Amino acid sequence: MQNFRCLAGIVALVLSSVAVADAPSPNFPATYKFKQNAEANAVFAKFDSTTSPGCAAAVAKDGKLIYSRGYGMANLDHGVPITTQTPFHVASVSKQFTAASVILLAQDGKLSLDDDVRKYLPEVPDFGAPITLRQMIHHTSGLRDQWDLLGLAGWRYSKDRISDDDVLRLVARQRQLNFEPGSQFLYSNMGYTLLALVVKKVSGQSLREFTTARIFKPLGMNNSHFRDDHAEIITGFANGYDRAGDSFKTNVTNFDTTGATSLITTPEDLLLWDENFYTGKVGGKAFIDQMLERGKLNSGETITYASAVGYGEYRGLTTVSHGGSDAGYRSTVRRYPQQHVGIAVTCNIAEARPDELANGLSDVFLSAELKPKDQDPKEFKPNVKSVRAKAGVYLNPVTGRVLRLVEKEGKLQRVDDDGSTQPMFAVSENRFSAGPSSTVVFDFSGTGEQRVITSKSGDEKPGVFQVVPEFTPSAAELNGYTGSFASDELDLRYRVELKDGKLYVATLKQNPLPLLPVTKDVFSSDELDNVTFVRDAGGAITGLKVTSSRARNNEFAKLQ
Repeated sequence: MQNFRCLAGIVALVLSSVAVADAPSPNFPATYKFKQNAEANAVFAKFDSTTSPGCAAAVAKDGKLIYSRGYGMANLDHGVPITTQTPFHVASVSKQFTAASVILLAQDGKLSLDDDVRKYLPEVPDFGAPITLRQMIHHTSGLRDQWDLLGLAGWRYSKDRISDDDVLRLVARQRQLNFEPGSQFLYSNMGYTLLALVVKKVSGQSLREFTTARIFKPLGMNNSHFRDDHAEIITGFANGYDRAGDSFKTNVTNFDTTGATSLITTPEDLLLWDENFYTGKVGGKAFIDQMLERGKLNSGETITYASAVGYGEYRGLTTVSHGGSDAGYRSTVRRYPQQHVGIAVTCNIAEARPDELANGLSDVFLSAELKPKDQDPKEFKPNVKSVRAKAGVYLNPVTGRVLRLVEKEGKLQRVDDDGSTQPMFAVSENRFSAGPSSTVVFDFSGTGEQRVITSKSGDEKPGVFQVVPEFTPSAAELNGYTGSFASDELDLRYRVELKDGKLYVATLKQNPLPLLPVTKDVFSSDELDNVTFVRDAGGAITGLKVTSSRARNNEFAKLQ
């Protein structure tokens, strides 16, 4: 009997906890009718399972929560479901709270957004031009990205522990920037890690302490904090996962660094923050205006990125949003400012697409305001001769990115580094779709020879690719590239080796990466966008430069 009573008590406790977990947060106004909409639930149907990781989502209108639900499992090992109060790692959604902290300190008169970062962090090298806090907030600083640099240096993302000191030591070794500060926009996690350290230096508090005191507590975000110790135990925390065939495997972060990432929060808490953009409870109007002010380049051009939020559009409505992606975590928080609607989605499965899920919720809750969906264009059918004329190897001289195109079965297809091909959708004779929001446009000269193409993905500026002569080196030519190469900036040595007729680059921690010929002296791989060998006036190889998407022209000298 005693065991039966104990079991009954446990069941009652479990049922009670589930009921409370899917109730609205007490921090939202209690004057609305809580709504769980079947159409909204359908958006997350694939994650609504007891055998899969999933997502949590919330929608607010005029400061009132109108939808909140958890789908799937927070922890598969222990059978813990995702609820509305499950805390998630939200990756780069963290950045707007770092930017907000810097702006609050500027309002306090303790710093200026136009201060040189070296005023607070002398470890940052003098690159010949000042890097301002404002430029770091807007990703126009030119600082190379820390994750790209650490990856190039052989660190294993989310497996090797990474601390603020590691990032500081890394930036201190840098001798170059991606570009002159203020001249371009290029996302840099390094900039935001350094901004968190500026907050600590100026305020005397860690970013975790500062944001808790100045943002989270005042707004009632009781389930939010910056996690600055990866070993910290967080009750009910959502574990991150990757798909592994028909099952899943754990994929979590190993960061002891904040600023660019490491915020732990819930969708409902994120919407409490979102509401602050209307009320100004934290910071007031001047603070909100500064957070929403778009960055400007030295040329005077205004970019779409403000203080860790980006301006966009969905079905005719203006959006202000930011997403996050780390290990097995995906997230987004989106605001429709004219409609006073906020949407937050957090997921613990890498295959999730929070922006698409937010689109689905927008279709449900903003159906009356949205413009009709664009109709998919009809596929244009260019003749085979036209398609073959576009095949070839294209190189972006600024970013180092490579695009290989072939004609196959009468269609233009993109060749990936693993040799697989992906068909491109022809919109017109010279315009092709290369995937969601990705467009390739060919520019031909009067003689009919291809010169350049422009490639654009999402809201990024079009990149110009030039056609280059294809390179099919002999074994003897490949052997000429072998040797050891060292980088002082990365404190690293690369070994370039010839094996089974193919060139590989290897480090102590990583398996050898195949280098695929692009054009003379230029190679690419699945991990490295571009490896360019450097020669002296006599034609002897003296070094190489490695470029990744956010860390350009990392120099290695050849060792004798």
